[in-house]
Amino acid sequence: MLTRKVGRLGHESSVVMFGAASLGNVTQEEADASIAHALENGVNHFDTAASYGDAELRMGPWMPKIRKQIFLATKTGERTKDKAKAEIHRSLERLQTDYLDLIQLHAVGDLSELDACTRSGGALEALLEARDEGLVGAIGITGHGHGAPATHLEALRRFPFDTVLLPLNYYLYSLPEYREGFDRLLEEAGRQNTAVRVIKAVAKGPWAPDQQRDFATWYEPFHQQEVLDACVHFVLSFPSVVGFATAGDVHLFPKIVDAAQRFGSMTDEEARRILSGISGYASPFDAPTSIA
Repeated sequence: MLTRKVGRLGHESSVVMFGAASLGNVTQEEADASIAHALENGVNHFDTAASYGDAELRMGPWMPKIRKQIFLATKTGERTKDKAKAEIHRSLERLQTDYLDLIQLHAVGDLSELDACTRSGGALEALLEARDEGLVGAIGITGHGHGAPATHLEALRRFPFDTVLLPLNYYLYSLPEYREGFDRLLEEAGRQNTAVRVIKAVAKGPWAPDQQRDFATWYEPFHQQEVLDACVHFVLSFPSVVGFATAGDVHLFPKIVDAAQRFGSMTDEEARRILSGISGYASPFDAPTSIA
């Protein structure tokens, strides 16, 4: 498994980040099999959140055995210091650990959310306190939506976050405004040595209202291996992107790992040809608009 350095934190992270968004929707046995597959294939970066249902509980039994082998990140969606502090302690208990490598402000995709987190008495103060107490090693921020790049750029102006986590895929980067915002964020993150990590790499677009949902994701993911290979190739072709969080579906996870392990076998032109020819490719954050 290819690894890249997590910015100024120095950790050599697998480019595949185990995304636990839907882990709470499966049995412990299914979760165990997925986590074991990740470890067997060199995945050493695990990303979850307090709001992912029972995901932290599914991961918890593994921590006494593997905690020192992995980079463990979780998130708080609370916006006040007191509530975020309580949620961080709850996550530590559920994950059966006394230390997090990374705690992130979750779903900060616009300036109103950023203002809420960074104001006096806001959630950022709880993260700083947790870091001062030795409960967490680093502080990050995540966001969804088309406004995430600009919001995270402003976030880096307000506070030296160690990591950012935001959407990137071929379709989103084809949108001029999104591309400009993402490139500006990459530039500033490079100056600060902030690690850029991405989500939605394999998102095809929103589910249609009457569409059968075959995967445990809130958006429709790609599932054909060649297309997954192209999606993974695209995001990893950015040298400054540390890695990407996998789609939460445990059945899709092995195919995404396979795609990452083949990174380098496809050219940029081949990936572009595959992705540009897909009908119905759209942003997961709004109504589909095909680029084909």
